[in-house]
Amino acid sequence: MSKEERNEYFKERAGTDEARFHAVPYDEGNWAVKKEGVDEPQCTTGSKSEAAEEAKRLAKEAGTMAYIHDEDGKIDSQHNYED
Repeated sequence: MSKEERNEYFKERAGTDEARFHAVPYDEGNWAVKKEGVDEPQCTTGSKSEAAEEAKRLAKEAGTMAYIHDEDGKIDSQHNYED
């Protein structure tokens, strides 16, 4: 998937119930949970494991997916909570 295709994919889901949650590296060794299409993080934490757990919790509540990224920003794992 090209960068343009990925941006369009995220744009289509922004602000919808299909928007997914991502645990991503954030600002000087911290981690953030971000919802697709939203610039501001849902929350920030000091560890990847905390961000991963929060992303999974939010995705489960929303019935969507959680993506856990590695330190380089690449997707490390995904968790599907869709019906």
